[in-house]
Amino acid sequence: MREDGKIDYIELPGTNLPATKSFYAEAFGWGFIDYGPAYAAFENGGVDGGFNADPDDRAKAPLVVLFATDLEAMHARILAAGGQITRPIFSFPGGRRFHFADPSGNELAVFSES
Repeated sequence: MREDGKIDYIELPGTNLPATKSFYAEAFGWGFIDYGPAYAAFENGGVDGGFNADPDDRAKAPLVVLFATDLEAMHARILAAGGQITRPIFSFPGGRRFHFADPSGNELAVFSES
């Protein structure tokens, strides 16, 4: 069951999706679900995740994605705790999310299905 504030997904930057998918399938037995030409979600990796190959959208480092039942409430909690929003709430094929930086500068994201 998904819980507020728990790690739900890890998004990794990708540059060559066919080669990346081939590597992880061969080395670790991972499977993939393609969401267009620049995104592939992986399965059987121990945690849900995906590779983002969109040069205008991908993170420069692995992106840990936390879950929230109420995205706006979590947004407010992060701001109140001293986090900085680095990317405002936006929609994507799986729901909505936003990105934030913690006090050490680590970028994370928060996702909601609605």
